[in-house]
Amino acid sequence: MSAPRSGQEVDVPVQLTVRFFAGAAAAAGHESEQVLVAPASTLGELVDELGARDPALARVLTACSFLVDGVAARREDRLADGTTLDVLPPFAGG
Repeated sequence: MSAPRSGQEVDVPVQLTVRFFAGAAAAAGHESEQVLVAPASTLGELVDELGARDPALARVLTACSFLVDGVAARREDRLADGTTLDVLPPFAGG
């Protein structure tokens, strides 16, 4: 593999932190993880990738809300390097 020439873009993976809460943490088997995704990946692509790991997690993810750096996010939102993604299942109680 050759080094990129000057001015040529390099596809450097984007690293982010995924934090799972409540039932999402139980389904994932842990509360947080570091993940690498391709540049310009969307939240939906990451969620699909996470769900492909385990059917139980996939079921939980379909009901979850997502925050990217504390702001509500949609599946089409792009992910940036250093982002923190919070995976929030529906909460019960009052």
